[in-house]
Amino acid sequence: MSPDHLSTPKVGYLWDTLYGWHDTGTGGNAPANPAQGLQPVNRHFSSPEPKRRLHEIIQVSQLRDKLVHLSAKPASQDQLRLIHSNDHIESMIEQSKLPKGGDCGDGGSPFGQGGADIAMLSAGGAIEMTRAVLEGEVDRGYALINPPGHHAERDRGLGFCLFNNASAAASFALEEHGLEKVAIVDWDVHHGNGTQDIWWADDRVLTISLHQDRNFPVDTGFVEEVGAGKGEGYNLNIPLPPGSGNLVYETAINNIVIPALESFSPDLIILSTGYDAAMMDPLGRMMVTTEGYSRMTQALVNAADSLANGKLVVVQEGGYCQYYVPFCGLAVLESLTGAESGFTDEYGEIVDGQIRNSFTSEQIQYLCSAYEAHFGKSSPVLASLVPGTSGGEV
Repeated sequence: MSPDHLSTPKVGYLWDTLYGWHDTGTGGNAPANPAQGLQPVNRHFSSPEPKRRLHEIIQVSQLRDKLVHLSAKPASQDQLRLIHSNDHIESMIEQSKLPKGGDCGDGGSPFGQGGADIAMLSAGGAIEMTRAVLEGEVDRGYALINPPGHHAERDRGLGFCLFNNASAAASFALEEHGLEKVAIVDWDVHHGNGTQDIWWADDRVLTISLHQDRNFPVDTGFVEEVGAGKGEGYNLNIPLPPGSGNLVYETAINNIVIPALESFSPDLIILSTGYDAAMMDPLGRMMVTTEGYSRMTQALVNAADSLANGKLVVVQEGGYCQYYVPFCGLAVLESLTGAESGFTDEYGEIVDGQIRNSFTSEQIQYLCSAYEAHFGKSSPVLASLVPGTSGGEV
Protein backbone atom coordinates (compact mmCIF):
# COMPACT_ATOMS: atom_id res chain seq x y z
CA MET A 1 0.00 0.00 0.00
CA SER A 2 1.34 3.43 -0.89
CA PRO A 3 2.49 5.92 1.78
CA ASP A 4 0.04 8.51 0.40
CA HIS A 5 -2.83 6.12 1.02
CA LEU A 6 -1.67 5.39 4.55
CA SER A 7 -1.36 9.08 5.46
CA THR A 8 -5.11 9.74 5.14
CA PRO A 9 -6.97 6.50 5.80
CA LYS A 10 -10.72 6.33 5.47
CA VAL A 11 -11.84 4.77 8.74
CA GLY A 12 -15.35 3.43 9.10
CA TYR A 13 -17.31 3.60 12.33
CA LEU A 14 -20.55 1.92 13.26
CA TRP A 15 -22.91 2.06 16.25
CA ASP A 16 -26.65 1.56 16.55
CA THR A 17 -28.84 2.91 19.35
CA LEU A 18 -30.35 -0.55 19.84
CA TYR A 19 -26.93 -1.85 20.90
CA GLY A 20 -27.42 0.25 24.02
CA TRP A 21 -30.86 -1.26 24.57
CA HIS A 22 -29.64 -4.84 24.96
CA ASP A 23 -31.15 -5.78 28.31
CA THR A 24 -28.97 -7.96 30.55
CA GLY A 25 -30.94 -7.50 33.77
CA THR A 26 -29.95 -6.45 37.26
CA GLY A 27 -27.96 -9.41 38.53
CA GLY A 28 -24.18 -9.31 38.86
CA ASN A 29 -23.18 -12.51 37.10
CA ALA A 30 -26.27 -14.38 38.32
CA PRO A 31 -29.90 -13.36 38.95
CA ALA A 32 -30.67 -11.75 42.29
CA ASN A 33 -31.66 -14.35 44.89
CA PRO A 34 -32.42 -13.25 48.49
CA ALA A 35 -32.22 -16.85 49.74
CA GLN A 36 -28.59 -16.99 48.61
CA GLY A 37 -27.70 -13.46 49.66
CA LEU A 38 -27.46 -12.28 46.05
CA GLN A 39 -28.70 -8.71 46.10
CA PRO A 40 -29.96 -6.97 42.98
CA VAL A 41 -27.46 -4.49 41.56
CA ASN A 42 -28.01 -1.50 39.34
CA ARG A 43 -26.73 -3.38 36.28
CA HIS A 44 -25.42 -6.73 35.07
CA PHE A 45 -21.69 -7.06 34.35
CA SER A 46 -22.51 -7.09 30.64
CA SER A 47 -24.61 -3.96 30.69
CA PRO A 48 -24.23 -1.90 27.50
CA GLU A 49 -23.24 1.16 29.56
CA PRO A 50 -19.45 1.08 28.96
CA LYS A 51 -19.96 0.81 25.20
CA ARG A 52 -22.63 3.49 25.16
CA ARG A 53 -20.25 5.81 27.00
CA LEU A 54 -17.53 5.00 24.46
CA HIS A 55 -19.89 5.91 21.61
CA GLU A 56 -20.82 9.18 23.29
CA ILE A 57 -17.24 10.27 23.93
CA ILE A 58 -16.48 9.57 20.27
CA GLN A 59 -19.36 11.85 19.30
CA VAL A 60 -17.93 14.80 21.24
CA SER A 61 -14.31 14.10 20.27
CA GLN A 62 -12.24 15.44 17.39
CA LEU A 63 -12.47 11.99 15.79
CA ARG A 64 -16.17 12.24 14.97
CA ASP A 65 -15.74 14.18 11.74
CA LYS A 66 -12.75 12.07 10.68
CA LEU A 67 -14.81 8.86 10.61
CA VAL A 68 -17.02 7.44 7.88
CA HIS A 69 -20.25 6.66 9.70
CA LEU A 70 -22.01 3.49 8.60
CA SER A 71 -25.33 1.90 9.52
CA ALA A 72 -25.92 -1.69 10.55
CA LYS A 73 -28.55 -4.05 9.26
CA PRO A 74 -29.35 -7.43 10.83
CA ALA A 75 -27.48 -10.54 9.80
CA SER A 76 -29.79 -12.98 8.07
CA GLN A 77 -30.50 -16.43 9.45
CA ASP A 78 -28.81 -17.85 6.36
CA GLN A 79 -25.65 -15.92 7.20
CA LEU A 80 -25.78 -17.16 10.79
CA ARG A 81 -26.28 -20.77 9.65
CA LEU A 82 -22.82 -20.66 8.09
CA ILE A 83 -21.34 -20.48 11.60
CA HIS A 84 -24.08 -21.73 13.94
CA SER A 85 -26.38 -24.74 14.04
CA ASN A 86 -30.01 -24.17 13.20
CA ASP A 87 -31.00 -25.47 16.66
CA HIS A 88 -28.91 -22.80 18.37
CA ILE A 89 -30.26 -19.99 16.19
CA GLU A 90 -33.86 -21.07 16.75
CA SER A 91 -33.29 -21.39 20.50
CA MET A 92 -32.05 -17.81 20.76
CA ILE A 93 -34.92 -16.51 18.63
CA GLU A 94 -37.61 -18.42 20.52
CA GLN A 95 -36.28 -17.39 23.93
CA SER A 96 -36.14 -13.82 22.69
CA LYS A 97 -39.91 -13.88 22.16
CA LEU A 98 -40.60 -14.63 25.84
CA PRO A 99 -41.81 -11.76 28.03
CA LYS A 100 -38.67 -11.97 30.18
CA GLY A 101 -36.30 -13.09 27.43
CA GLY A 102 -33.83 -15.91 27.96
CA ASP A 103 -30.19 -16.85 28.53
CA CYS A 104 -27.31 -17.32 26.11
CA GLY A 105 -26.65 -20.80 27.46
CA ASP A 106 -24.67 -20.78 30.71
CA GLY A 107 -27.25 -19.46 33.18
CA GLY A 108 -25.33 -16.23 33.79
CA SER A 109 -25.90 -14.51 30.48
CA PRO A 110 -29.47 -13.19 30.45
CA PHE A 111 -31.01 -11.20 27.65
CA GLY A 112 -34.35 -9.48 27.50
CA GLN A 113 -37.26 -9.71 25.12
CA GLY A 114 -36.03 -8.95 21.63
CA GLY A 115 -32.45 -9.77 22.57
CA ALA A 116 -31.91 -12.06 19.57
CA ASP A 117 -32.98 -9.26 17.22
CA ILE A 118 -30.34 -6.97 18.70
CA ALA A 119 -27.77 -9.78 18.55
CA MET A 120 -28.53 -10.28 14.86
CA LEU A 121 -28.06 -6.54 14.39
CA SER A 122 -24.72 -6.85 16.20
CA ALA A 123 -23.54 -9.63 13.89
CA GLY A 124 -24.88 -7.60 10.99
CA GLY A 125 -22.80 -4.63 12.12
CA ALA A 126 -19.65 -6.72 11.91
CA ILE A 127 -20.68 -7.92 8.46
CA GLU A 128 -21.46 -4.40 7.25
CA MET A 129 -18.09 -3.05 8.34
CA THR A 130 -16.40 -5.97 6.62
CA ARG A 131 -18.36 -5.26 3.44
CA ALA A 132 -17.31 -1.61 3.51
CA VAL A 133 -13.64 -2.53 3.92
CA LEU A 134 -13.66 -5.22 1.24
CA GLU A 135 -15.47 -3.00 -1.26
CA GLY A 136 -13.10 -0.09 -0.67
CA GLU A 137 -15.70 2.20 0.86
CA VAL A 138 -13.32 2.55 3.81
CA ASP A 139 -9.74 1.39 4.35
CA ARG A 140 -10.31 -0.05 7.81
CA GLY A 141 -13.08 0.21 10.35
CA TYR A 142 -14.39 -0.09 13.89
CA ALA A 143 -17.73 -1.78 14.54
CA LEU A 144 -18.76 -0.76 18.05
CA ILE A 145 -21.37 -3.49 18.40
CA ASN A 146 -23.27 -5.12 21.25
CA PRO A 147 -23.88 -7.82 22.47
CA PRO A 148 -20.41 -9.35 22.09
CA GLY A 149 -19.84 -12.62 20.29
CA HIS A 150 -16.52 -14.41 20.75
CA HIS A 151 -17.81 -16.95 23.32
CA ALA A 152 -20.67 -18.15 21.11
CA GLU A 153 -19.83 -21.59 19.75
CA ARG A 154 -21.39 -23.35 16.78
CA ASP A 155 -24.04 -25.07 18.90
CA ARG A 156 -24.45 -22.83 21.94
CA GLY A 157 -24.16 -19.32 23.33
CA LEU A 158 -21.99 -18.54 26.33
CA GLY A 159 -20.46 -15.70 28.30
CA PHE A 160 -22.91 -12.91 27.34
CA CYS A 161 -22.69 -13.93 23.64
CA LEU A 162 -25.62 -15.11 21.50
CA PHE A 163 -24.01 -15.16 18.03
CA ASN A 164 -20.35 -14.98 17.04
CA ASN A 165 -19.95 -11.59 15.39
CA ALA A 166 -16.31 -11.86 14.31
CA SER A 167 -16.96 -15.28 12.80
CA ALA A 168 -20.01 -13.94 10.97
CA ALA A 169 -17.74 -11.27 9.46
CA ALA A 170 -15.08 -13.84 8.53
CA SER A 171 -17.66 -16.15 6.97
CA PHE A 172 -19.08 -13.25 4.96
CA ALA A 173 -15.61 -12.43 3.64
CA LEU A 174 -14.97 -16.05 2.66
CA GLU A 175 -18.35 -17.09 1.31
CA GLU A 176 -19.77 -13.89 -0.15
CA HIS A 177 -16.62 -12.03 -1.17
CA GLY A 178 -14.45 -14.97 -2.16
CA LEU A 179 -11.49 -14.30 0.12
CA GLU A 180 -9.20 -17.26 0.64
CA LYS A 181 -7.75 -16.55 4.08
CA VAL A 182 -8.90 -14.52 7.08
CA ALA A 183 -7.14 -14.04 10.41
CA ILE A 184 -9.04 -13.30 13.63
CA VAL A 185 -6.96 -11.80 16.45
CA ASP A 186 -8.75 -11.68 19.81
CA TRP A 187 -7.26 -9.78 22.77
CA ASP A 188 -10.32 -9.80 25.01
CA VAL A 189 -9.18 -10.92 28.48
CA HIS A 190 -11.30 -14.06 28.16
CA HIS A 191 -10.51 -16.91 25.80
CA GLY A 192 -12.21 -16.73 22.41
CA ASN A 193 -13.56 -20.24 22.77
CA GLY A 194 -16.46 -19.72 20.39
CA THR A 195 -14.27 -18.47 17.56
CA GLN A 196 -11.91 -21.39 18.18
CA ASP A 197 -14.80 -23.87 18.10
CA ILE A 198 -16.30 -22.55 14.86
CA TRP A 199 -13.05 -22.63 12.88
CA TRP A 200 -11.42 -25.61 14.64
CA ALA A 201 -11.14 -27.77 11.52
CA ASP A 202 -10.87 -25.03 8.88
CA ASP A 203 -7.54 -23.91 7.43
CA ARG A 204 -9.03 -20.80 5.82
CA VAL A 205 -9.15 -18.94 9.15
CA LEU A 206 -6.24 -18.43 11.54
CA THR A 207 -7.65 -17.85 15.02
CA ILE A 208 -5.41 -16.20 17.62
CA SER A 209 -6.49 -15.54 21.20
CA LEU A 210 -4.49 -13.62 23.81
CA HIS A 211 -6.21 -14.01 27.16
CA GLN A 212 -5.80 -14.39 30.90
CA ASP A 213 -5.09 -18.03 31.64
CA ARG A 214 -8.06 -19.92 33.08
CA ASN A 215 -10.24 -16.84 33.50
CA PHE A 216 -13.24 -17.76 31.33
CA PRO A 217 -13.92 -20.39 30.23
CA VAL A 218 -11.70 -22.13 32.76
CA ASP A 219 -11.32 -25.30 30.67
CA THR A 220 -10.25 -23.90 27.29
CA GLY A 221 -7.59 -21.63 25.85
CA PHE A 222 -4.48 -23.75 26.36
CA VAL A 223 -1.49 -23.78 24.03
CA GLU A 224 -2.08 -27.44 23.17
CA GLU A 225 -5.36 -26.54 21.43
CA VAL A 226 -4.08 -26.07 17.88
CA GLY A 227 -7.03 -27.18 15.74
CA ALA A 228 -7.80 -30.51 14.09
CA GLY A 229 -8.03 -32.02 10.63
CA LYS A 230 -7.49 -29.37 7.95
CA GLY A 231 -7.45 -26.78 10.74
CA GLU A 232 -4.55 -28.30 12.65
CA GLY A 233 -1.99 -25.58 13.24
CA TYR A 234 -4.46 -22.78 12.51
CA ASN A 235 -5.54 -22.11 16.09
CA LEU A 236 -3.08 -20.23 18.30
CA ASN A 237 -3.73 -19.65 22.00
CA ILE A 238 -1.56 -17.26 23.99
CA PRO A 239 -2.67 -17.63 27.62
CA LEU A 240 -1.00 -15.14 29.95
CA PRO A 241 -0.74 -15.13 33.75
CA PRO A 242 -2.71 -12.63 35.88
CA GLY A 243 -0.94 -9.31 36.31
CA SER A 244 0.39 -9.15 32.75
CA GLY A 245 0.37 -5.64 31.31
CA ASN A 246 1.62 -3.60 28.38
CA LEU A 247 5.10 -5.11 28.31
CA VAL A 248 3.88 -8.70 28.15
CA TYR A 249 1.02 -8.03 25.73
CA GLU A 250 3.17 -6.02 23.33
CA THR A 251 5.87 -8.69 23.46
CA ALA A 252 3.25 -11.29 22.56
CA ILE A 253 1.87 -9.17 19.72
CA ASN A 254 5.25 -8.36 18.19
CA ASN A 255 6.96 -11.71 18.69
CA ILE A 256 4.14 -14.26 18.39
CA VAL A 257 1.06 -12.73 16.76
CA ILE A 258 2.81 -10.78 14.00
CA PRO A 259 5.07 -13.70 12.96
CA ALA A 260 2.01 -15.98 12.88
CA LEU A 261 0.17 -13.49 10.67
CA GLU A 262 3.20 -13.19 8.40
CA SER A 263 3.36 -16.97 8.02
CA PHE A 264 -0.37 -17.19 7.27
CA SER A 265 -0.53 -14.10 4.98
CA PRO A 266 -4.26 -13.30 5.36
CA ASP A 267 -6.41 -11.37 2.92
CA LEU A 268 -8.18 -9.70 5.85
CA ILE A 269 -7.46 -9.24 9.55
CA ILE A 270 -10.35 -9.06 12.02
CA LEU A 271 -9.56 -7.79 15.51
CA SER A 272 -11.89 -8.84 18.33
CA THR A 273 -11.15 -6.04 20.76
CA GLY A 274 -12.16 -6.32 24.39
CA TYR A 275 -11.09 -3.79 27.01
CA ASP A 276 -11.38 -6.16 29.94
CA ALA A 277 -7.60 -6.74 29.94
CA ALA A 278 -7.36 -3.13 31.11
CA MET A 279 -6.21 -2.69 34.66
CA MET A 280 -9.49 -1.27 35.99
CA ASP A 281 -11.77 -4.01 34.69
CA PRO A 282 -13.85 -6.03 37.20
CA LEU A 283 -13.77 -9.27 35.15
CA GLY A 284 -10.05 -9.43 34.46
CA ARG A 285 -6.82 -9.27 36.42
CA MET A 286 -4.57 -7.79 33.77
CA MET A 287 -2.82 -4.42 33.59
CA VAL A 288 -3.06 -3.11 30.03
CA THR A 289 -3.43 0.67 29.71
CA THR A 290 -4.61 2.99 26.96
CA GLU A 291 -1.01 3.35 25.77
CA GLY A 292 -0.76 -0.41 25.45
CA TYR A 293 -3.97 -0.63 23.42
CA SER A 294 -2.73 2.19 21.19
CA ARG A 295 0.58 0.50 20.42
CA MET A 296 -0.96 -2.94 19.92
CA THR A 297 -3.49 -1.49 17.50
CA GLN A 298 -0.74 0.27 15.58
CA ALA A 299 1.13 -3.03 15.28
CA LEU A 300 -1.94 -4.65 13.72
CA VAL A 301 -2.51 -1.66 11.43
CA ASN A 302 1.07 -2.09 10.21
CA ALA A 303 0.56 -5.83 9.78
CA ALA A 304 -2.62 -5.28 7.78
CA ASP A 305 -0.85 -2.73 5.59
CA SER A 306 1.98 -5.12 4.79
CA LEU A 307 0.01 -8.37 4.55
CA ALA A 308 -3.62 -7.62 3.67
CA ASN A 309 -3.55 -4.42 1.61
CA GLY A 310 -4.59 -2.53 4.72
CA LYS A 311 -7.79 -4.50 5.31
CA LEU A 312 -8.46 -4.44 9.06
CA VAL A 313 -11.88 -4.73 10.71
CA VAL A 314 -12.21 -4.13 14.46
CA VAL A 315 -15.26 -5.61 16.21
CA GLN A 316 -16.15 -4.92 19.81
CA GLU A 317 -16.17 -7.72 22.37
CA GLY A 318 -16.08 -7.14 26.14
CA GLY A 319 -14.99 -4.42 28.54
CA TYR A 320 -16.87 -3.81 31.77
CA CYS A 321 -15.42 -0.73 33.47
CA GLN A 322 -17.65 2.16 32.46
CA TYR A 323 -14.97 4.68 33.46
CA TYR A 324 -12.00 3.28 31.56
CA VAL A 325 -13.51 1.60 28.49
CA PRO A 326 -14.18 4.94 26.72
CA PHE A 327 -10.52 5.95 26.93
CA CYS A 328 -9.33 2.52 25.77
CA GLY A 329 -11.63 2.74 22.77
CA LEU A 330 -10.42 6.23 21.93
CA ALA A 331 -6.83 4.96 22.02
CA VAL A 332 -7.66 2.25 19.49
CA LEU A 333 -9.48 4.71 17.23
CA GLU A 334 -6.60 7.18 17.39
CA SER A 335 -4.27 4.47 16.09
CA LEU A 336 -6.76 3.48 13.37
CA THR A 337 -7.18 7.06 12.16
CA GLY A 338 -3.74 8.48 12.90
CA ALA A 339 -5.56 11.44 14.46
CA GLU A 340 -5.96 12.85 17.96
CA SER A 341 -9.25 12.64 19.81
CA GLY A 342 -8.66 15.82 21.77
CA PHE A 343 -8.89 13.94 25.05
CA THR A 344 -6.24 12.41 27.28
CA ASP A 345 -6.57 9.38 29.53
CA GLU A 346 -7.88 10.96 32.72
CA TYR A 347 -6.95 7.82 34.66
CA GLY A 348 -3.40 7.68 33.30
CA GLU A 349 -1.83 9.15 36.39
CA ILE A 350 -3.56 6.56 38.57
CA VAL A 351 -2.63 3.54 36.48
CA ASP A 352 0.91 4.60 35.53
CA GLY A 353 2.12 4.12 39.07
CA GLN A 354 0.91 0.52 39.08
CA ILE A 355 2.53 -0.59 35.82
CA ARG A 356 5.16 -3.32 35.98
CA ASN A 357 7.93 -2.62 33.47
CA SER A 358 9.81 -5.86 33.90
CA PHE A 359 9.13 -9.52 33.17
CA THR A 360 8.57 -12.24 35.71
CA SER A 361 9.91 -15.72 35.04
CA GLU A 362 6.32 -16.97 34.86
CA GLN A 363 5.44 -14.49 32.11
CA ILE A 364 8.50 -15.47 30.08
CA GLN A 365 7.58 -19.13 30.41
CA TYR A 366 4.04 -18.50 29.18
CA LEU A 367 5.29 -16.54 26.16
CA CYS A 368 7.85 -19.17 25.22
CA SER A 369 5.31 -21.99 25.55
CA ALA A 370 2.81 -20.28 23.25
CA TYR A 371 5.46 -19.63 20.60
CA GLU A 372 6.80 -23.18 20.70
CA ALA A 373 3.31 -24.72 20.50
CA HIS A 374 2.56 -22.84 17.28
CA PHE A 375 5.91 -22.71 15.51
CA GLY A 376 7.39 -26.00 16.75
CA LYS A 377 10.63 -24.37 17.83
CA SER A 378 11.87 -21.89 20.40
CA SER A 379 12.07 -18.14 19.84
CA PRO A 380 15.57 -16.70 20.27
CA VAL A 381 14.05 -13.34 21.25
CA LEU A 382 11.70 -14.76 23.87
CA ALA A 383 14.29 -17.21 25.18
CA SER A 384 16.67 -14.29 25.78
CA LEU A 385 14.26 -12.40 28.05
CA VAL A 386 15.55 -11.95 31.59
CA PRO A 387 13.30 -11.83 34.68
CA GLY A 388 13.43 -8.48 36.43
CA THR A 389 14.26 -6.58 33.23
CA SER A 390 12.24 -5.18 30.33
CA GLY A 391 14.08 -7.56 27.99
CA GLY A 392 15.13 -4.83 25.58
CA GLU A 393 13.02 -4.13 22.50
CA VAL A 394 9.64 -5.86 22.35
